[in-house]
Amino acid sequence: MNRATCLLMTLSLPVLAQAQGPIQPGRWEGALQLPGGNLSLILDLWTTGGTWQGVISVPAQGLKLHPLGKVGAEGGRLRFTLPGIPGEPSFDGALGPDGAAASGTFSQGGAQLPLSLRRTGDSPAEARKPAEASSTQGSRRGERVLRFPGFNGLPLNGAVLSGGAHPYFAVMVAGSGPTDRDWSNPLIPMPSHGGRDLADWLQAQGLGSLRYDKRFIGSKDPKLDISLDAQVGDIRAALKAARALPEAKGKKLLLVGHSEGSLLSLLAASEADAALLLAMPGLTMGKLIVAQVKGQLAAAQAPADATASNLAYLEAALEAIRKGQELDRDTAGVAPGVVNLAKGLARPESRGFVRDLLDLDPWGAAQRLPIPCAVAWGDRDVQTWRPETLPADFKGAVIEIPGANHLFKRETRARTGLSGAEAMSTYGDSTPLADLTLLAAWLKGLK
Repeated sequence: MNRATCLLMTLSLPVLAQAQGPIQPGRWEGALQLPGGNLSLILDLWTTGGTWQGVISVPAQGLKLHPLGKVGAEGGRLRFTLPGIPGEPSFDGALGPDGAAASGTFSQGGAQLPLSLRRTGDSPAEARKPAEASSTQGSRRGERVLRFPGFNGLPLNGAVLSGGAHPYFAVMVAGSGPTDRDWSNPLIPMPSHGGRDLADWLQAQGLGSLRYDKRFIGSKDPKLDISLDAQVGDIRAALKAARALPEAKGKKLLLVGHSEGSLLSLLAASEADAALLLAMPGLTMGKLIVAQVKGQLAAAQAPADATASNLAYLEAALEAIRKGQELDRDTAGVAPGVVNLAKGLARPESRGFVRDLLDLDPWGAAQRLPIPCAVAWGDRDVQTWRPETLPADFKGAVIEIPGANHLFKRETRARTGLSGAEAMSTYGDSTPLADLTLLAAWLKGLK
């Protein structure tokens, strides 16, 4: 998923002046505010032998009675974790004076979102008999988990899926944001594991694969290196790890990058034997961000003057990032979403990465690749799309998948006028992959 739709802003919460009361057991409910809509959470909390316990349910994601970990209710705060869920989700919030409400921050994979919870009643009896914790990763799909050293030795977690007779083994690189090995992202308000689905599809074509969590996942280190060098270094490390796998013995390596991951893959692809660049930005990232916002303003039928002021602010913000300057504080007439996007791009921890990526020429890098290469887009993708003009001397394959969205899942609606939130509604697990016959044909011809 492109960075323009994945950036988060942390909400600074006020310190409560009132004394907090003891927490009340029972059913608690709240909702995470995501770009595609609200994600409802249901918690059940109780004590056993003086120790707090609990479970969480997320109906929209099919999660039911998942056991909470490290539940704490001391010092006027409510804390808990969600063990076994990608990105190591956790909550830390201040209790209200009646002990029946809590406001704080929900963290997952380096992303932070405001969350308010309130007690709504007693818990049903079934809540104390939680089902087995569900997980989208690991052995339930015949996979095996792999841990390998990334750039500068940072441990990275991944999953290996065996293949068949195809001469290639795939190394898969996710797009932007706090995205895990399955390409699941907390900003998508539904179960969405496009990377896992694509790995299954590749397996059906005879290719095994290695996919891995981005270095954001599971880290709470504010000084974590997320530079361009670090993220490209992780790809090189994944390629090195793949060459040592028994599942890849005697096979060549196919580097499969998605969206922003395809840009990063361009910088490491010379160490692979072939490259498949899915949803590759056809413009520089800076131009693409502006084009995305322009398209969303058009979909929202924004007046011409509002469109002009929003785009002018965004372009000025991108130029400030390039020059290491502060953003313009005058945001009059600018949509809050555009302001938040600019602030997210300019966050200190990621500003260097954004600056280095803004003007990277994808076609220039693709033309220099010394290996077989294919670039593919879905023709209904509102985030990245096939440019009207392609470089005449590009020697790789150019593939456009009919009826496919950004995750190469089926999309039946026309791309024109489709808003980001509307497009995201088909990113979930309930939407099947589009017809990928054209990709299969390219893979079949890969020697």
